[in-house]
Amino acid sequence: GGRQLLAFLGERGLLPGTTDDNSVFIYDCSAAEKKSQEHKGEDGQPVDQGSDTVLASTFSKSGSYFVLTDDSKRLILFRTNPWQCLSVRTVVRRCTALTFTASEERILVADKSGDVYSFSVLEPHGGGRLELGHLSMLLDVAVSPDDRFVLTADRDEKIRVSWAAAPHSIESFCLGHTEFVSRIFVVPNHPELLLSSSGDRTLRLWDYRSGRELHCCPLTSLQEPAEPWSDKRFAVSRITYWSQEDCVALSCDGLPVVYIFQLDAAQRQLVPRQLLTFQHRVWDAAFEEGHGLWVLQDCREDPLVLYRPVGGQWQSVPESAELKRVSAHVRMNWAMLEGCAGVDSGFSSLYKAACDNMTTYLKKKEERLQQQLEKKRRRAPPPGPSGPTKRMKPGELARGCSS
Repeated sequence: GGRQLLAFLGERGLLPGTTDDNSVFIYDCSAAEKKSQEHKGEDGQPVDQGSDTVLASTFSKSGSYFVLTDDSKRLILFRTNPWQCLSVRTVVRRCTALTFTASEERILVADKSGDVYSFSVLEPHGGGRLELGHLSMLLDVAVSPDDRFVLTADRDEKIRVSWAAAPHSIESFCLGHTEFVSRIFVVPNHPELLLSSSGDRTLRLWDYRSGRELHCCPLTSLQEPAEPWSDKRFAVSRITYWSQEDCVALSCDGLPVVYIFQLDAAQRQLVPRQLLTFQHRVWDAAFEEGHGLWVLQDCREDPLVLYRPVGGQWQSVPESAELKRVSAHVRMNWAMLEGCAGVDSGFSSLYKAACDNMTTYLKKKEERLQQQLEKKRRRAPPPGPSGPTKRMKPGELARGCSS
């Protein structure tokens, strides 16, 4: 995110982000056109115009297109070879996730209100069309490799599988997470399988058409208890996958680690392989076919680390010429990254509030009793010189004096 986009690391790694002369493509979102109507709410009154911060971005499957959305409610589409901005369109609400269809003909946009809109790639200036909606905030959206299904993940622990041709028709729900679902990923070379992560700190494997959970792996079981972040709540911010070796890598919101798993598709399970630890927070991670695993971390002197499998273990490759070249570009644009990358993704505000019902009930009961006592005190008549005065019937005073 940020006022600028440094498109060197994404779903497909480095190649889509570099230009023909091996320079890095940079786009300044604050310079993009803005439309006056996008700054008015439903009541027609002006609303917050945003800071041009990028909220979500993704490459198409082939890497031919790249799209981003920002907090000024713009959807900006690029061609990547050569890099060119094709269109700037307006979305209804601020978005949380984006994906291209497998055909690369449409962009699916999920927003905070729980809706998914589609935008045409072939008609880059066409408006959006409402496809489906949840009653809860959407956090991720994905499509099956054959474009038959749209998968959506929400704050209320649900993953919904809908028919793309008729989104009102629901194929299944994948239910089991106990906190918000932060990321979902359809495995490209095993298209019947889905990976999901959550604020409950688990990675799960699903047969998504039936909604059946195949395997659940608690991430906390893979870390050392002595680590300073071992008892911290966290959610996975990126699921990246290497088809060549059926390898899954997870980066987590604000943690200095990357989890590596092997997907055993035949046994329908995830096998933990390695926990990569770093001295600094990991901002992002992505596999690049033929190169390895790129990790972006919060360190200006050493912003990128490249890992490759050696003898069954992932090891860093410090002497790579490609690594040095791209790291130099990152350092040159560090001011942009430093101001935005690593900022909390917003997951911390999505956890359920812990509530002790009995304590809350007793506290409210005590407050009600105190209010009732206060009302009684206000209604009582003021006391006389020697306490409350008794009210006498007419003639009582005369009879008392005659005696």
